[in-house]
Amino acid sequence: MRAVGLAQFGGPDVLQLVDLPDPHAGPSQLVIRVHAAAVNPTDTLLRNGARAERFKGIPPPYVPGMDAAGVLEEIGEGVTTELRTGDHVMAIVVPDGSYGAYSELIAVPAESVVRVPAGATDVQAATLPMNGLTARLALDLLELDPGQTLAVTGAAGAVGGYVIQLAKTEGLKVIADASEADTQLVESLGADVVVRRGREFSRTVREAIPEGVDGLVDAALLNGLVVPAVRDRGRIATVRGYVEDAERGVTFYPVLVRSYSQERAKLDRLRQQVEDGVITLRVARAMPAERAADAHRMLEAGGVRGRLVLEF
Repeated sequence: MRAVGLAQFGGPDVLQLVDLPDPHAGPSQLVIRVHAAAVNPTDTLLRNGARAERFKGIPPPYVPGMDAAGVLEEIGEGVTTELRTGDHVMAIVVPDGSYGAYSELIAVPAESVVRVPAGATDVQAATLPMNGLTARLALDLLELDPGQTLAVTGAAGAVGGYVIQLAKTEGLKVIADASEADTQLVESLGADVVVRRGREFSRTVREAIPEGVDGLVDAALLNGLVVPAVRDRGRIATVRGYVEDAERGVTFYPVLVRSYSQERAKLDRLRQQVEDGVITLRVARAMPAERAADAHRMLEAGGVRGRLVLEF
């Protein structure tokens, strides 16, 4: 089978088409023929070597990709599922060496797979599993109650957008950041208050909510700069694992989506919320798999709204 992998860490040009053995479904696994794989910031960290320690002792090629959608091809022994071969499905993938979503075929735990939302294409569905579960986990960690306030940085991005939409279904008041160009988008996602993005985020949040917000999801990686936006004993969820000993009883909660990689019920709930119109799937652009290097360059250049998706 074809896959997009790398033999050494580096810039986008290290991504190459490689030929790997076809996987088969082991016990409790499903094999998916991948039609679409989303390109995420975490993929660039695998590619550039920022997470090289995870692959110590594992021979290359290394295949990125945490989001896949396509057709169910094989059901492993011991799998109890309503899914049938030929169904269109989506999955969250945890890359491990040559195992990643940038592949024509991938074997994944059955608990990582659900149907593609009705009415969605595989390209659209590929934008949901990892990003949606990241947003779900962030909100679960914050444990906010209806009527409380939530701030979101990186609100125009995939994770930030899902956080806003999920938070509004749970009765939260959302204060989100945006550039001038993205203000209308962030408002359309459901933000109650939009403030200017950047290093002055905390100050502008306090102008809108003088007592500070109850919780915050930091998808823009502002890290410690967001602490002043949160009230005493407030909570902050960080998508790259940032933690610090903050003052005023503020607590950081690192969001490690791997812990939700086999939460099938949560992924299926996200599918249902897409079908109900609660969640919007946003594709920036679909590209052939052989243009993976171009996709990484575009993502790292910034300004992409929605997800770039590789097609196989």
